[in-house]
Order: sequence, then structure tokens, then C-alpha cells
Amino acid sequence: MIHRLQFSINIKAEKNVIWRALWGADYYRDWVSVFFDGSYAVTDNWKEKSKVLFLAPDKSGIYSIIETHIPNKIMSFKHIGNVVKGQEQPIDDDTRKWSGATETYTITKEKNSNKLTVEIDILDEHLDFMKNTFPKALEKVKANCN
Repeated sequence: MIHRLQFSINIKAEKNVIWRALWGADYYRDWVSVFFDGSYAVTDNWKEKSKVLFLAPDKSGIYSIIETHIPNKIMSFKHIGNVVKGQEQPIDDDTRKWSGATETYTITKEKNSNKLTVEIDILDEHLDFMKNTFPKALEKVKANCN
């Protein structure tokens, strides 16, 4: 079963600084390392409608499509399938359980800061891990905004 989780953090930085802390090459690797050390993304500069491979050092992970990319405001992904040894895998029964799940990053203005909100669809077996780990990832994003 898929659950939608939401995480947010207020950051006293301009939206473009937060955006760079999320999607800038060196910054991205830093904050996603809390999920799996050495994680990285293969992307065509985060262009809307392009494919992204979210990978671990062994080139396993998932591939997704960037559905929405409005710089300094919103980035939304639709997750499609698995990657094994750098190769996209066909959709199988296991993948069908989560294929189409979304992950959206939004930055909105607050009174004295900007709020980074993440909404993500998660399978039961990853629920506890994400609930514990995502807040740590957001703290890293915040730290990289200084």
C-alpha cells in the first residue's frame, strides 16, 4: 500500500539559495547521502519532462520523469521503475505496486523565512525509514543554505 507523507522545514534563505541547496550537483549528493551514502542522480539538468535516474553507487535505484520544474518554486517527479546495474528494468508485478508514485518539492514564502515542503508517496515497507530519515535530509538542505 502507498502512503503520502509530507515533510517541511522553514529556512531563512532566499528561494534561489534553497533551490541550489536542493538541486545543485554537489549539494544534491550531500543531502541525499542520508538515505544511502554515495547516492546521486543522472539528469539532463533537471529539465521538465526529462528522465532522471536516482542511483546508489552500484548503479541500482529508480528512474523517474520530471513532471513539473518551476525554478525556485516546485519540482515534481513521477517514479516509473527500477534501475539495476545502470539499466532501466521493465515494469513487473513488484514495480506496479509503486510505479506512478510522486515526489514533489515546493518552496513557499512564510513571514520571516521560506518553507520547503516535500510530499512523497511511500510503500509500507519504507514508511518508518522515510519518517526517520527525511527530516535529517531536510536539515542538511537547510545547513547548506548558510
